[in-house]
Amino acid sequence: MDMIKVSANSRTAAVAGAIAGVVREFKRAEVQAIGAGAVNQAVKALALATGYLKNDNIHVVCMPEFADVTIDDKVRTAIKFVVEPR
Repeated sequence: MDMIKVSANSRTAAVAGAIAGVVREFKRAEVQAIGAGAVNQAVKALALATGYLKNDNIHVVCMPEFADVTIDDKVRTAIKFVVEPR
């Protein structure tokens, strides 16, 4: 299972579909965002994905965590959302 990476320019519906698909297949998804715009898009996508999954009678919880990510030899702090069935 790959990490779903979200940017400030990500389409929320596309990210939501990816989250729902990964949860259906692997029973768990991880979503990562760096920066306020990316976190905003990720949260909106998570809300949409929750609705998509609820239609399939899959109820999920989302747990936010901090994660250190190295980009261009610099350590950045990302927000990682872990999505799992309730």
